[in-house]
Amino acid sequence: MMKKQPNQKGKTMQRRDFLKGSAMSAASFMIVPRHVLGGKGFKAPSDTVNIAAIGAGGMGASNMSKLTSQNIVALADCDHDWVRKSVSRDDRSELRAAYEKAKWYKDFREMLDKQKDIDAVVIATPDHVHAAAANTAMKMGKHVYVQKPLTYTVHESRVLRKTAKESGVVTQMGNQGHSNDDARLVNEWVQAGAIGPVREVHVWTNRPIWPQGMDRPEGKAKVPKDLAWDVFLGPAPYVEYSPEYHPFAWRGWTDYGVGALGDMGAHLIDHPYWALGLDYPDTVEASSTPWGGKDNSKVSYPLSTSVTYTFPARGMYPEVKMHWYDGGVMPARPAVLPDEVKLDRGGGVIFVGEKGILMHETYGSNPQMYPQSLMEEYADTPQTYKRVETSHEMNWVEAILGNTEAVSPFDYAAPLNETMLLGVVALHAPGETLRYDSEKMEFTNNKEVNQHLSREYRDGWTLA
Repeated sequence: MMKKQPNQKGKTMQRRDFLKGSAMSAASFMIVPRHVLGGKGFKAPSDTVNIAAIGAGGMGASNMSKLTSQNIVALADCDHDWVRKSVSRDDRSELRAAYEKAKWYKDFREMLDKQKDIDAVVIATPDHVHAAAANTAMKMGKHVYVQKPLTYTVHESRVLRKTAKESGVVTQMGNQGHSNDDARLVNEWVQAGAIGPVREVHVWTNRPIWPQGMDRPEGKAKVPKDLAWDVFLGPAPYVEYSPEYHPFAWRGWTDYGVGALGDMGAHLIDHPYWALGLDYPDTVEASSTPWGGKDNSKVSYPLSTSVTYTFPARGMYPEVKMHWYDGGVMPARPAVLPDEVKLDRGGGVIFVGEKGILMHETYGSNPQMYPQSLMEEYADTPQTYKRVETSHEMNWVEAILGNTEAVSPFDYAAPLNETMLLGVVALHAPGETLRYDSEKMEFTNNKEVNQHLSREYRDGWTLA
């Protein structure tokens, strides 16, 4: 059975009704048709959301560029110069204009404390700040869109799922492939039995495409004038600034990112996790090339890793083994695959079924089945999954407005994120088959590795 995604309409409809009520009061309780107010392009106040960005450059700018139809009222970023560079592109003139009107902050905590008109926040900081920012915002009743990976640790993932449920806000993880039509077709084929029962899945990526496997930088560099280094560090331990940490290269450092699996798992593991109705794995086994850092300090992730997850049988679905490969390592080529069909070295997924295989690229794109006769046989598979007609970001906004449901809310995204991160944790016990008790959130046959399921926050930072 597929896990049902939660209905988040209740809270958002109440807010929308309130906004409508406010608009009615301002108009002396007169209901005025839209065409009278402002023609076809008119947007009523109840149709827009006041959005702030936490992490407004890089991927944050990409997310926010999809939301310029809304009211972008504030942004918080530790590096304003990086934000300005991110919106300087010719195709981001609308976002640039919106940012110029917004209030700018360095620290999201100050922004959330001072600015009271924020309805929702997009969080696209480095991974290690996601949970602190999202949990703070949700506890203040603000809807949140959090870039993948949802959190840096398993414990944080559990906390965000709990807070999302308690607060009733609309949540979305930034795994945009979850909104693709192709991803829904994958689900429909698998669940229609097109390739038969699936007991094996292979997932791979060419990441990391950033530095990993290296030692910590030596020496002390001057902090750029516009960078609030202490804010960048957030809950992570204090270290001296280096340009090798920021921007983008932070992904490979264990203090700030969660490596290739944490980065791309949300785009690749997502689809078999969804299509096969998976939950937490029973066992996890991992291996890798050496970590970076002197004296086994593990300051940066290995150049290449492999992880095997075993998921228990679920009703009509059998036990599944999922194999993850990164750093350029590829799975064995299926015998049923025609010679002229190449495996995409950038990344992809292969479902191995009793009747054949289903293969797709990153984000669930371009799904194909082999033998090719399956494509003809299942060409008319009924659409059982509603297609998303907007961007992943606007799907979240439409859910806030009560028009639909978010496609990747934390009730779904948090277990997916936890599964990815269990593979990262298992790298600390290479070659061991770790048995996971999801109820207790612990590995039962290696207590020492459980320390990596959470982290200590630096003074001044909290998940509360």
